[in-house]
Amino acid sequence: MPAKARVGVCGFDPMLVKGYCKTGFRALWWHIPDELYEAFNVKPNDHISGKLLKVFAGKTGQMTHEPNESFHWKFSKESGLAVLIPAESIVKYELTEFHFIEVLIEKINDQPIYAGEEKESTKMWPMDKMKLGFTVDFIAP
Repeated sequence: MPAKARVGVCGFDPMLVKGYCKTGFRALWWHIPDELYEAFNVKPNDHISGKLLKVFAGKTGQMTHEPNESFHWKFSKESGLAVLIPAESIVKYELTEFHFIEVLIEKINDQPIYAGEEKESTKMWPMDKMKLGFTVDFIAP
């Protein structure tokens, strides 16, 4: 059925993210596991559905949110490797490029992932490596 992944959030400096959240420009994203990218032949502007399970702060390595809420996000228009995080989620969870998220990927382009089973992805950021040496705090738009 779904694939579980823990990934690092990528993106721009929090000051730029502040402006990009207001203008609708992509600000933060995460990369889909390679095995799913290849298996589903992901293209730019495709979409992905699942659940945002947990948010971890890179400053402490500790979980800050456990939303367990569904998402339906788009892949980037450039490569399809990056999943764009919408501004509403960035602001709601005060995300920066110094965060990690745990997601349950259920569908890509409305096609179920791993029918009949739950599988842990190869993209599972190790818990002991989630405390970063340098971070910058979220700046609200």
